[in-house]
Amino acid sequence: MLHHKYSDPRLLQQVRDLYLVDTKIITKIIMNEIYTTDVLVVGGGTGGTAAAIQAARRGAKTILVSEFSWLGGMLTSAGVSAPDGNELKSFQTGLWGSFLKELRKRQPGGLDNSWVSFFSYQPHIGAEIFADWVRELPNLQWISGKVPLEVLRNADCIAGIRFADFTVYAQVILDGTELGDILALGDLPHRWGWELKSEYGEPSAPETFNDLTAKYSVQSPTWIVVMQDFGECIAPEITRAPNYDPSLFTGAWDNYGPEKFLNYGRLPANWFMMNWPICGNDYGQKANRLLESKIARREFYQECFWHSQNFAHYIQTHLGRRYGLAEGVFPSLSPAFALHPYFRESRRLEGLVTVSEQDILPIGDGRVAAKFDDAVAIGNYANDHHYPGVKFSLQPKSIRWGGRWTGTPFTIPYRCLVPKSTDGLLVCEKNISVSHIANGATRLQPVVMGIGQAAGMAAALCCELNCQPRNLPVRMLQTALLTDERSPTAIVPLFNLPIYHPEWLNWQIHYLNHPETYPLDGNCPCLSVDQFDNSHLDCFIGIFNCLGQQDYRFTITNPTELLPKTWQIVTLESSVDEQLQVLSQNQKLKVWGRANSSGNWLLVEYIDEVSN
Repeated sequence: MLHHKYSDPRLLQQVRDLYLVDTKIITKIIMNEIYTTDVLVVGGGTGGTAAAIQAARRGAKTILVSEFSWLGGMLTSAGVSAPDGNELKSFQTGLWGSFLKELRKRQPGGLDNSWVSFFSYQPHIGAEIFADWVRELPNLQWISGKVPLEVLRNADCIAGIRFADFTVYAQVILDGTELGDILALGDLPHRWGWELKSEYGEPSAPETFNDLTAKYSVQSPTWIVVMQDFGECIAPEITRAPNYDPSLFTGAWDNYGPEKFLNYGRLPANWFMMNWPICGNDYGQKANRLLESKIARREFYQECFWHSQNFAHYIQTHLGRRYGLAEGVFPSLSPAFALHPYFRESRRLEGLVTVSEQDILPIGDGRVAAKFDDAVAIGNYANDHHYPGVKFSLQPKSIRWGGRWTGTPFTIPYRCLVPKSTDGLLVCEKNISVSHIANGATRLQPVVMGIGQAAGMAAALCCELNCQPRNLPVRMLQTALLTDERSPTAIVPLFNLPIYHPEWLNWQIHYLNHPETYPLDGNCPCLSVDQFDNSHLDCFIGIFNCLGQQDYRFTITNPTELLPKTWQIVTLESSVDEQLQVLSQNQKLKVWGRANSSGNWLLVEYIDEVSN
């Protein structure tokens, strides 16, 4: 058997000597099966799933215990199948890049569907990818439908986790739960909610606790619901849930129009992911109930669910019965609703270092944030906070790139995954050591997947070296991430260094060895390398114009059924971004890419100038 399973009472003394001093705990273990393994990951969300896969791929015996029947968390079971951040080609690395490649292979109709994201897909496709990755690893055991009940300690070391009918001991345990439940069960120092400006000097933090901090203790979760366009058919009626108040949703699409509003999260099969922040289905009323008790948490869940049901009812009432609840989206009694809320914030570890707002903002007039020397993951999304009905101003970190807005790249340090004074544990979700303000950028799905990959690799290396996470040589971890056989991942964000560049690894290592040379414009001095494959692209001929800074338009002149004729040009390719900035007005071009009607843009991967 892969993982040792103890059921013989004669072995309990051995277990006592190794791990336990509390006879009450031993009594509980007699009633349960006991497993030992190298790495235990608790929670099958985005970070936990990535961590378990990476640890097992490295060779560690790994057990993954999830609450839900789908792995992937935000990306699947929580319904955020139009993810944000790390969209530029150079940031599509590691397990995140591998996930996108699999989505492109498996999703009928492709990923160019919505305008909030460049990658929108049906949630079950993502869940199938993660399940397949887990299934192919003989040293990874996945147990679903279980939640942690107790953390077992050996002095200052986390030694095991008790579940309802089994207990697992591991050399390294990872908290990948949606709300940082292991931190609470293990009495580890952690935070919840706001910090004042006096704590970290963050420019966007409040000076004093106020009405906003009192009303919304954390960023609001959303219970995502998927709706469907039934066309000429009449969709089944969406009933009102308790506490229906249409005034909460009045004006939801006033500044967009119904079509653009729905296309925000358009998915294949005429589905619409409803994760709408403006008079929509964000719900943050008395969110502290998530921590108070099981009953209080269930009460919040029910209200959050009803709020999304009422939003769907409001949409159908005002936009017509062609729109209804999508069929067969999630494996639940209410298959249009995600399996659990999309949590934007959880308990947050007090780690060896805390990521604050200054760590994600650009340096001076540069286009990148300061790089941590122990960087293990990257992100680039804007700092995005959700408080229904409140406009909360944050220090800007957005920049124009590739014909659109993107965010300042930043790094995640290994030390924010490691508890201050407790051994045997790493965190791998939104529960890293980060301030409430900075969490608005570090919580995004690709960043959390990168955090999970780093934590899983670190756990496996700790088992190889027989050391605690705080003693792991960081350079060894960074090298392992950069040179992973299956999914090598960037840990130094550079706009113009895609992973297929022949000097990719050399430049990544160069900036680790010489951090003082890290370029503030985010571009390394390397020649662009095109990797152009037009087999999956369409060709368009037309006239190029620039309306303003990084605001490009393309009027199609070759015969096409696409309407309208004029499109916005955007790109995720650094070489194309550079080319767009020097093109002349009214220049005739031949471009290869994909059209996205929801965003009215052409996603361009290659440009060829045409002689007039």
